[in-house]
Amino acid sequence: MVTVYAVSDSIGETAELVAKASANQFRTNIQVKRVPYIKSAEDVNEFINSVEDPENSAVISTLVLVEVREFLVQRCIEKGINIINILGPCVSTISRMTGKQPDYTPGAVWKMDDEYYRKIEAMEFAMQYDDSKNLSGIKHADVVLVGLSRTSKTPLCMYLANKGIKALNIPLMPEIPMPQELLEIDKKKIFGLKIDPMQLIEIRKHRLSKMKSSYKEIEYANAERVLDELDYAEKIMRRLRCKTIDVTQRAIEDTALIIMKSIGYTSDKK
Repeated sequence: MVTVYAVSDSIGETAELVAKASANQFRTNIQVKRVPYIKSAEDVNEFINSVEDPENSAVISTLVLVEVREFLVQRCIEKGINIINILGPCVSTISRMTGKQPDYTPGAVWKMDDEYYRKIEAMEFAMQYDDSKNLSGIKHADVVLVGLSRTSKTPLCMYLANKGIKALNIPLMPEIPMPQELLEIDKKKIFGLKIDPMQLIEIRKHRLSKMKSSYKEIEYANAERVLDELDYAEKIMRRLRCKTIDVTQRAIEDTALIIMKSIGYTSDKK
């Protein structure tokens, strides 16, 4: 088995994301392991000595400390381990373009600045107002998601929160009237999540299989019930005149990108 090590002098999330994105391009079993906080020659040696199968191993590194990065390259070459450093060439290129020397600060992408605190605030907002817990948050939200149960509203809110976007979700059910607050905000903030009925039924059946048997009598995954809910949701979305997104077989990241583009979000937005 091929093993890709995501090596970092910080928490290693950037390296791991690149490693997983690369591994997912191949229809074979590739193991990705995160190796965080490699900040010294001793850390490098400890890591290298832990690699069990050097010939079938590769390192994707985001080390920024030059001396540690160069030592890691040296040790990998000695052991016959393939290595790619993805930050080194990028930092060097930007340095040449700007005429400035980089700070070489490990974990700089995760620094606790204003953007970091906006993300924390957005996450707290998403949890506080999740699933209509408190409708007073509607007027303060950057994004309001409406949709049926199991259309990924909550995880989508949390993903958006990680971008510093205050998002809340309103579950649509025929038995519960639509909050009138939705008619009082800019419709450009509202996004209706639509889904294929067959996929929704399968998702709900899977959900029921994880519950206690006493819950299995409800019509949660009943085809007729699901179609009624979909019809109700369609009427609500038409009334709101909001943008709709079909989340059938769509990744949360893809749906979030559509929303962010629609609201004009940029990574440096203050």
